[in-house]
Amino acid sequence: MGFWHNKRVLVTGHTGFKGAWLCELLLGRGAHVTGLALPPEDDGSLFSRLQLKSRMPGDFVDVRDATAVSEAVKAARPEIVLHLAAQSLVRRSYRDPVGTWATNVMGTAHLLEALRSRSAPVTTVIVTTDKVYENHEWPHAYRENDALGGHDPYSASKAATELVSASWRRSFGDDHLKIATARAGNVIGGGDWAEDRLVPDIIRALISGRPIAIRNPASIRPWQHVLDPLHGYLLLAERLHGSNTGAPFETAYNFGPELSDVSPVETLVETILSHWPGKWIDAGDPSAAHEAGRLSLTIEKAKSELGWKPVWPFERAVEMTVEWYRQVANGRDAAEICQAQIAAFETGS
Repeated sequence: MGFWHNKRVLVTGHTGFKGAWLCELLLGRGAHVTGLALPPEDDGSLFSRLQLKSRMPGDFVDVRDATAVSEAVKAARPEIVLHLAAQSLVRRSYRDPVGTWATNVMGTAHLLEALRSRSAPVTTVIVTTDKVYENHEWPHAYRENDALGGHDPYSASKAATELVSASWRRSFGDDHLKIATARAGNVIGGGDWAEDRLVPDIIRALISGRPIAIRNPASIRPWQHVLDPLHGYLLLAERLHGSNTGAPFETAYNFGPELSDVSPVETLVETILSHWPGKWIDAGDPSAAHEAGRLSLTIEKAKSELGWKPVWPFERAVEMTVEWYRQVANGRDAAEICQAQIAAFETGS
């Protein structure tokens, strides 16, 4: 709790799944948290269930609006910024590629410009994705110095976000503006209700009693519970903020599971069904838009330079994810569940 106590922290994307969990973590550590994001897409969002609107100040701002972003940053006066605001869905990016690029790339540029104009120093962690790499579908895990790329508009826009961040860091970064990026794997956990995302789709089918339609059962992903990368982001921000110039932490870091926990979609589905019985069907469509077949990250850099490592292995991550949804379906308060899971995670249980 010590480092974050009374720190002024701006979380962009605080109304999203990961952003809401992150705000819960920061509030529990005594930080003064302000949010900047679009309104939640529905009343059942984790943001709404955690009642974050009444627990922290925040503005409903579109990051594509440079003036609004600048005004929100001035009002928040952040010491540390965790930038999660994004259009984060691959299939949606095919439907709205320009909007995806405008949010992810220009939204990041608007934020960095607003921070650059501040007179007080600020530490910034820009969150991207494991999909920033030029994916060759090869068996070895991607390292931070592998080439950036991206087939679909979402992945390519996040690779461009990495370039924007690196450009602002090289052009304007100093002890006044410290910038690092964080590339997380495929995150699971309670409270995600996004469209066309695997775990929410599975849970909706289980709740309704329908068979689960799986598009790509053989696709391989680096699954991890949401609390693992979020603790990585916080640790990176601490190291970056505490360093004299930001070096050597002003760079990119992968946050993912151990390679032994990189698994096919089918394994994830079967593991979920071992906790919440149901059935699934192969709904693959050869004519569907491209999605990567294999992704994995090496996390040795974060381990060696930050002292970070994942806490919950695959089985435990899935168990806690399913438990969250089951308890909410049975009427338990979402905030109580989140707080209990945070306590379990931070004690390694």
